[in-house]
Amino acid sequence: MFIPFLYALRDRGVPVGATEAVALAQALKAGLHESSLDGFYHVARALLVHREGHLDDFDQAFLKVFKGIEVESKKLKDELLDWLREAAEREGELTEEERALLEHLDPDELEELFQQRLRDQKERHDGGNKWIGTAGTSPFGHSGKAARQGIRVGGKGGGRSAIKTADARLYKGYRQDLTLDVRQMQLALRKLRSFARVGGEEELDLEETIAETARNAGELEVVTRPPRRPNTRIILMMDVGGSMDPFAHLCSRLFSATKKSSHFKELRTYYFHNCVYGRVYETERFTDPIRVDDLLHECGPHYKLIVVGDALMAPYELLSPGGSITYSGEERAEGIVWLMRLQKHFRRSVWLNPEPQRYWYGNTIEHIRGVFDMFPLTLEGLGEATTHLMKSR
Repeated sequence: MFIPFLYALRDRGVPVGATEAVALAQALKAGLHESSLDGFYHVARALLVHREGHLDDFDQAFLKVFKGIEVESKKLKDELLDWLREAAEREGELTEEERALLEHLDPDELEELFQQRLRDQKERHDGGNKWIGTAGTSPFGHSGKAARQGIRVGGKGGGRSAIKTADARLYKGYRQDLTLDVRQMQLALRKLRSFARVGGEEELDLEETIAETARNAGELEVVTRPPRRPNTRIILMMDVGGSMDPFAHLCSRLFSATKKSSHFKELRTYYFHNCVYGRVYETERFTDPIRVDDLLHECGPHYKLIVVGDALMAPYELLSPGGSITYSGEERAEGIVWLMRLQKHFRRSVWLNPEPQRYWYGNTIEHIRGVFDMFPLTLEGLGEATTHLMKSR
């Protein structure tokens, strides 16, 4: 059932292949699963699932392949537990002489005797003073009245079965296409953290102090270094109004998440409608305009640009000079030309689109995707976008 399980995972979109199969086989060979289905479940999940979004798919594949396999083993387990419960109600008594005799058993002799009993015993035993059983005076078993030196067999049951764990589907909520809440956005944006050493030598470098002290034959050599400061600078441009109204709540979450993030050295937020036409605005009411040329002059290529919008508009608004808004003394250019200037200036930039990906074809979205690397505004999409921003151009 090993190979069918891997194919069941692949059918559900979980990326497993030869590498994972070999790793799981090695884990089983090493006995990490402790010869139990419950152990196999946890070992397999640890080795075969690489992303939290696939945890629910793993559980469903596990149920499909292994459900029902525990029935027979559960019957045997129930019989053993019933036996032990009955034994707990039939506690016998030892005389002082019997107890003193059993207390003289040597631990090594006790272990050897126990192994011999296991080889010789063929059936269940209750009471008595020899076999492994219950409620007797043998040093081996459960619920008896044997000596302090003995080997107890049985006890409180273990945890939940693998089938019950998988059937609970504790990770049902992890879907890659779910839109984000503020907390999820903040966690995804944390990937953008970067630090630089700035300022005077005010911070103790513990690792180098230890290393230099060791090189100095144990005589303390204190090493200091400039403190680490956040070094990430973000420009967030957001499309508002019109076709973006249905996504206003989602974009508000993203705006709140970026504003609450404390790991950026600088965060600039601007607004536009449909496309950038020479200017962006500091408020959603389109007041306090900022010329794009001035923005590019103030912000170097090391800033990271995040543009949020559905990229949907009339084609002439994007591709025709007559469709753009012009201002006195400013260049008249197509909307896509302004987008290309932004993308060319910043070494790292992304476009986050709240529009479902199935609508990204046959419209202006295709043209803008040719300029910016575009990602969906979902849990997976934001994670991929932040990873992309941390790469070199």
